[in-house]
Amino acid sequence: MTNPRQYKIPYRFLNRQKDIKDGKCSQVTSNNLEMKLREDLELLKRIRAHRGLRHYWGLLLRGQHTKTTGRRSRRS
Repeated sequence: MTNPRQYKIPYRFLNRQKDIKDGKCSQVTSNNLEMKLREDLELLKRIRAHRGLRHYWGLLLRGQHTKTTGRRSRRS
């Protein structure tokens, strides 16, 4: 479904709420979704945000404990 808003689907059901660049809500599919995710990560890395740096270093992002768990390998 390329334009779910024409069927009066609420914004909260769309998978791309409040785009970083233009601030619009949209439904992104397949290759575009991967491209948008990559662009978001590159932006976070470029502005040196905490999440971007953790992605760059290959560490856990969302507050998990890293002292005693996850020592085998880094996550990406």
